[in-house]
Amino acid sequence: MRQRLLLLSFLFAPLSQAATLTDLAGRTVPLPAKVERIILGEGRMLASLAILDRELPRQRVVGMLGDFEQLDPGGYAQYRQVYPGLDRVARLGRSGQSFSVEEAIRLQPQLAIFSLRGHGPDAGDQATLQRLSKAGITVIYVDFTKEPLKNTEASIRVLGQALGKEKAAAQYIAFYREEMAKVSRGLAAVTRKPTVFLESRVGLSGGCCETITHGMLGSFVEAAGGDNIASALVPGSHGTVSLEYLLQKQPQVYIGTGIGNPQTAQQANSARIALGAGVDAATAQASFKKALTRTGIAQLNAVQQGRAFAVSHQFNYSAANVVAVQAMAKWLYPAQFRQLDPQATLSRFYQRFQPVALNGTFWVEAR
Repeated sequence: MRQRLLLLSFLFAPLSQAATLTDLAGRTVPLPAKVERIILGEGRMLASLAILDRELPRQRVVGMLGDFEQLDPGGYAQYRQVYPGLDRVARLGRSGQSFSVEEAIRLQPQLAIFSLRGHGPDAGDQATLQRLSKAGITVIYVDFTKEPLKNTEASIRVLGQALGKEKAAAQYIAFYREEMAKVSRGLAAVTRKPTVFLESRVGLSGGCCETITHGMLGSFVEAAGGDNIASALVPGSHGTVSLEYLLQKQPQVYIGTGIGNPQTAQQANSARIALGAGVDAATAQASFKKALTRTGIAQLNAVQQGRAFAVSHQFNYSAANVVAVQAMAKWLYPAQFRQLDPQATLSRFYQRFQPVALNGTFWVEAR
């Protein structure tokens, strides 16, 4: 009799609640029973998915924004070689403003992965969130852009939970912590920080000078032990400073971020620094040399003394941001970080966590 009662209680017991996770927007999200179809709020998220499983982009991504091929053509070309069907993945727009909710719903994904802030629909776009949720699509937010150094580990962990790849996520987090610790240990005895000016997206406009301070790539400068001279002047994450201000302050180190590619490097009127996948060292060096000849920038003591550097802007969207932090730390403190090898770290990242080979120049120094 007792066994019959136990059996009946089991059969009629309420079903357990679905697994949940807390995303980077602080939302508790019930996970779908299966995740076989995924859409991405930014195409460059493919690299983060590949960290967890190299087959994820091929097997599960059915729609994404068109930012990857537009803003990182070299990286996209590499991914297209590994995933020949990548061009056939539905494009949901080119920005958050052009994102097609109708097309996203038509693709019938179980999961949508968006950024807290980025080029696609973000956490501030409540209308898109509500429409997708009403259609039965689970939406989660990650962050490799707004506060990348603070949120990369948590974002990888959330992706691992959502996609059933917790072990792979833990492996990457261990790698990330180990590489970041090399910088923090080297900075332990630092008492005086060199002053730094970070010029963002060099050559995008004719004016001067766009910069990043709090969050985004600006946090890389701080993590590398630099004193960002624009931090007090620009209270938000980004803004502009005048050439007069730069020439007056005379930062000890100049760092630009490169959004150029081999095509822009061939344009006579372009001051963009060509860095990233598919960019050879000679092209990167020539484009950087050209960018440093701009009026005002050429007159900076840091440029004239050879303490000028540039790094790929794509690190602001990448879980490999620790590599850029290592490169900056080595520039700012060459003696303390004599043994640190950011290029070797980048090689390990590609070998262990990417489906494509390392091919390109991701930072450059004045010569």
